[in-house]
Amino acid sequence: MWYPKAMAQKQSVLVLGAGRVGSVIAHDLASDPSLSVSVADRDPARAELFSSEGSPTFLEADLSRSERLRELVAPFDLVVGAVPGWMGFETLGTVLECDKDAVDISFFEEDPFELDALAKERGRTAVVDCGVAPGLSNLVLGRIQHEFERIDSFVCLVGGLPEEPQPPWNYKAPYSPSDVIEMYTRPARIVRDGKVMAVPALTEPEELEFPNVGTLEAFNTDGLRTLLAIDSIPNLMERTLRYPGHRAQVELLASSGFLDPEREVDGVLLRPREISEQLLRQQWHQGKEDYDVTVMRLTAEGVRGGEKVRQTFDLEDHFDRERGFSSMARTTGYPCAAVARLVLNGTFRRPGIVPPEFIGADLETYRSILGYLEERGVAFQVSQEPL
Repeated sequence: MWYPKAMAQKQSVLVLGAGRVGSVIAHDLASDPSLSVSVADRDPARAELFSSEGSPTFLEADLSRSERLRELVAPFDLVVGAVPGWMGFETLGTVLECDKDAVDISFFEEDPFELDALAKERGRTAVVDCGVAPGLSNLVLGRIQHEFERIDSFVCLVGGLPEEPQPPWNYKAPYSPSDVIEMYTRPARIVRDGKVMAVPALTEPEELEFPNVGTLEAFNTDGLRTLLAIDSIPNLMERTLRYPGHRAQVELLASSGFLDPEREVDGVLLRPREISEQLLRQQWHQGKEDYDVTVMRLTAEGVRGGEKVRQTFDLEDHFDRERGFSSMARTTGYPCAAVARLVLNGTFRRPGIVPPEFIGADLETYRSILGYLEERGVAFQVSQEPL
């Protein structure tokens, strides 16, 4: 089992959220005998996920209540945020106000750097977007920036998919359907020819071939986030991968108003998105035997070693049948757990808000995180070709 350094004394970690990803993070951290791990969630039914010997301690709590959250985090050395996106920003702010280091995977809409001054004032490290994408994609780009003399473009293709797609949707949601819908409806910010622009989500579809998976459709979504601040790369884009046909169905829902937050019909104010979320929650539910696969392809073009090249990072990860961990939970949770350990033992410390591209800048830290993931079967296949 990989541990970055031996810790002088047992340290405590609190994972906020016991969903698919939060559970994987908590169990992975608990496998380190030098850590005492607890996980908090408002759903008492999730306690059974932590009932076996050596499991994290389960704490039932409503994390949306700031006073209760402050009480919870007080005794812990590090807090990991794995709550739904709608409450992620406020939760992280409260954790920092409580003078705690944090590692967060909550895909919240707000700009995390709005909390930068607070984190620096408290002298705390807060690593945000520490999942798969954003997360691993940022980490890799942070490393590429230090290995290329010039980067002309960087494209992230990523998707969590069922191994065996079933109509009509050919999709199961490995995390909250509300977050999926938010991704499908939020304008996608990209960088094209040096200009940051917003394009509608789901646009510019293209079909691509992937080994062992087949034909997938890529389309624009808003996943660059902190990477938009890199002004030295003229072309940046993240695109979501789905089986062909899924995008068109979602686009039909959106264009028909079913994903609108509010809509007035005959003088009555309706919230069609809330209804759609509840219906899709049932249809997109990923059951225990709905095995998934995560596909990622990161492509950077530019100048490396004086030559113009294209470097590609391919990742294909599958459901862990032995442990019952979904692929999306593995590829999101393990990077978070790796970084959490680095923060805990002091290997990585940088007061303020820290996106993963900052971590990827350090070669030793970058290699240690990838090594940690490889031990758990999450590994990139890297190739390079001249242009």
